[in-house]
Amino acid sequence: MRGIAYVVAAVAAVGIMLVIAKGPSTEPVVDIPTTTASADESNLETLTLNVPEMHCEFACFPKVKEALEKAAAVNEVQLAEQKEEGILDNRQVIVKCNAGFDIDEALALLAEAGYGETELVQ
Repeated sequence: MRGIAYVVAAVAAVGIMLVIAKGPSTEPVVDIPTTTASADESNLETLTLNVPEMHCEFACFPKVKEALEKAAAVNEVQLAEQKEEGILDNRQVIVKCNAGFDIDEALALLAEAGYGETELVQ
């Protein structure tokens, strides 16, 4: 039984040495954008919404983002900057939207998701 363990360990060691010897890839890294931005971002309007029922950035914010992304003309939803990572001390989201964005529709979608006290800041 020990013999099999030694063989497996030796094969694993050889595999690790081959990976290390190969070194890092020299191929250029291609940066692929994760969001599809419109050709002319100067036409985007930026709104800030206060969402007092949003208590955390790990469960609540994704729900808020998903609800807002259902609204027509929403391009991007971001959590406002926080003072300390991991603590939600600024319960605001920033919405970038195209012409035709209906704030009443967005607020109704947020109310359906459980964030009925949301209000437009700017």
